[in-house]
Amino acid sequence: MTFFESLLALLGVAVLLLQLARRTSIPYPALLAAAGVALAWLPGAPTIALDPHTALALFIAPILIDAAFDFPVGTVMRLWRPLTALALVAVLLSAGAVTWLGVALAGLPVYAALALGAIVAPPDAAAATAISGSVRMPRRTVAVLKGESLLNDASALLLYTAAILVESHGGVDGGLALRVGVAVPGGVLLGYLLALAMRRIQPLIWGTLSGNIFQFVSGFAAWLVAERLGLSAVLCLVTFAMTIARSAGLVTPPRARLHDFAVWETAVFLLNVLAFLLMGFQARTIVGGMAPERLREAAVFAAAVVACLIVVRMAWVLIYNRLAFHFPKLRGDYPATGLAQSVVVGWCGMRGIVTLATAFALPGHFPQRDLIVLTAFAVVLATLVVQGMTLAPLVRWLGLDGDDGLGEELARARVAMAEAALARIGDAPGAAADHWRYGLATKRDAMRAGGDARAGEEKRQLGLAAVACQRERLEELREAQDVGADSFLVLQEELDFTEMSLRTEEERRIEEA
Repeated sequence: MTFFESLLALLGVAVLLLQLARRTSIPYPALLAAAGVALAWLPGAPTIALDPHTALALFIAPILIDAAFDFPVGTVMRLWRPLTALALVAVLLSAGAVTWLGVALAGLPVYAALALGAIVAPPDAAAATAISGSVRMPRRTVAVLKGESLLNDASALLLYTAAILVESHGGVDGGLALRVGVAVPGGVLLGYLLALAMRRIQPLIWGTLSGNIFQFVSGFAAWLVAERLGLSAVLCLVTFAMTIARSAGLVTPPRARLHDFAVWETAVFLLNVLAFLLMGFQARTIVGGMAPERLREAAVFAAAVVACLIVVRMAWVLIYNRLAFHFPKLRGDYPATGLAQSVVVGWCGMRGIVTLATAFALPGHFPQRDLIVLTAFAVVLATLVVQGMTLAPLVRWLGLDGDDGLGEELARARVAMAEAALARIGDAPGAAADHWRYGLATKRDAMRAGGDARAGEEKRQLGLAAVACQRERLEELREAQDVGADSFLVLQEELDFTEMSLRTEEERRIEEA
């Protein structure tokens, strides 16, 4: 099979697996990774190799931009304490524990064991976002998990880079320390400067298909430039996306925003699907080159690393929970988090493409490279399957799968927005003003605590019925050749936007799987 045929076949299998995940409530990253392993061992299965540097840029850059764009800077500032505990302290503790295991059990040099620790320490952004979205958890918990997945790769990749440089330089010197020390502030500064440039370019290409292409090109370019300069590519992209998002709300044309969101949601989901499926396909490459005795030794060591990572993360999250409970300065203005939420956060330690790609990126002469790569793959597969498949049952068992507070927050915001609009209309006379006053007042009264939602629901149902009749009439006009193709598409889009505004939040949502 050619590469195109193999890719097409994989995507076809992925669609079937995604529908299975949807109907069985199995998180799709876990199902795809496990299926990739099984497919890789089928007779005649293609060998699909991933270039590590390409994989990092291709799969991680768009996911980071998409997640960071929807994660406000203000949330990072409010949650900086728990984010520091997870994205920095948890990564350092996990990497340190694995480093000790690598030296004590596998006889790895310290720098090689540190490289392994850095490779397997950070939970994956794509896995965390995809799996946490499969259950309804408290919104603060989800916010902490998303923030952690945005920032933890930076600290882990810095450790990884340091370990590689120590191996190539033969030790630690002033130049190495300076390079690592500049990576964080340099990545943030580069991302901010690129975002300022992007702000000036965007208005020139809004609403065009080339504008969508440029968004992806600029994201990939930011990653590659940061890498070439030896800066933190992760922090560069996170800063880049957050800076653009901070000023985009009021100046972006609505049509461009709707189109951009649709394009990015589809593209990022496709990359997620391919990443998790292709991760499983790497099993044959990893295992095939190892002797049976070596494979048994590596399997025992890999199992120890998996257990170590799960225990260290869970222990630290629970310790931090108790410390924050007794010392409010460790949690800021937020109320103390219950143990149940901390258990869920501790269990959300799925690893993914970053772990696998960085393992494959190790130089060919790196000490015990085969052991490190196999261990990294075992960590990815075990955490995706074991933790990923048990997360939803754990959330339900702990009683956290319920109202996440989104509805209440939406209601408050809608009341405030309606009141602002009513104040702007004021006592303006005329049928148009009466129309808008009635619609806004109806929405405000329905959203208020204890308000009567019957008028709002009646208005919504009448609107949907009217749109349905307009659709039928538009189809009749097209059949009678009274409306051409171009006019039909314009009118159909107008009806689509009107109907979308009348649908509930649940009806508007598109399921990932």
